[in-house]
Amino acid sequence: MTGLRPVFYVSDGTGITAETIGHSLLTQFTTTRFVSDRISFVDSVERAHEAADRIRAAAELHGVRPVVINSCMDVTVGSALAESGALMLDVFAPFIEPLEQELGETRQHTVGRAHGLVDFETYHRRINAMNYALSHDDGASIDYDEADLILVAVSRAGKTPTCVYLALHHGVRAANYPLTEEDLEHDRLPPRLRAHRSKLFGLTIDPVRLQQIRQERRPDSRYARLETCRSEVAAAEMMFRAERIPTLSTTHTSIEEISSKVLSTLGLRREMF
Repeated sequence: MTGLRPVFYVSDGTGITAETIGHSLLTQFTTTRFVSDRISFVDSVERAHEAADRIRAAAELHGVRPVVINSCMDVTVGSALAESGALMLDVFAPFIEPLEQELGETRQHTVGRAHGLVDFETYHRRINAMNYALSHDDGASIDYDEADLILVAVSRAGKTPTCVYLALHHGVRAANYPLTEEDLEHDRLPPRLRAHRSKLFGLTIDPVRLQQIRQERRPDSRYARLETCRSEVAAAEMMFRAERIPTLSTTHTSIEEISSKVLSTLGLRREMF
């Protein structure tokens, strides 16, 4: 027995839906240690039996019953997975019957539908938003006229992953601007950002955590020194206060939470499909 509880996110698609929901559930249990694995594209009974074998092997290894977060739409696939003996949690089960009753329609057991494209216009909007985020990453381009929002922070405070998440999940054109040493010499916004004040959102971070992140990127450099991190974070926070820029600490905040707060604060519409 390893003291770890194995968790499997099993899906007939990528598994992102199962993993996102499952992770949200498991974070509510703080005394149990989990080890997770994603099994994607389980779209046949044969693949389900293979997945069940992996799940049983994990049970033997860890000496405890695994948990399976399942988003497979085909009930025969779900039944095959259940032969593993794991605790089965169907992502969609609690909602299907009430929706069928309310809508007067029986669900279609279409493999992959939950992970597919709802419409191509939304798909292309997200791709364009992703391209925008990449071309405006870390100050690569400072033409912000078409930006929906601009994240401002010192280097390695979480700007890029948040912009990418906003683009992929919400179709938001998010740019980010890294505050340089020259910018931080003043408590006012850099001139290139002043015309876009209404689009700005500041990210900050605990200097100790920032030092850890930078140390992984550039070990033992001036950039990664704790005093450098403290100085930069303090200067950035002073600027945000002076300019009344909405701000959030990323230290103990997930990308999903950061994105939700940014969208809510700036009054941006969330695109969910």
